[in-house]
Amino acid sequence: MQSLEAVSRTCPYCGEPVELVVDCTAGNQQYFEDCSVCCKPMMVELDVEGAEPVISLKDENEV
Repeated sequence: MQSLEAVSRTCPYCGEPVELVVDCTAGNQQYFEDCSVCCKPMMVELDVEGAEPVISLKDENEV
């Protein structure tokens, strides 16, 4: 598993694809990042416990 990984996910607000760069060596993470298309804050959840990292995006009301 690489330390920095570029991933594409769909914004929970506008539905547009967004590119994220995540650090898989920092363990499980939860943080907010603004959508590069609509600028709304998305909750990024990164789970690195399995063989492949799992990355999900939620809108701030789902937190």
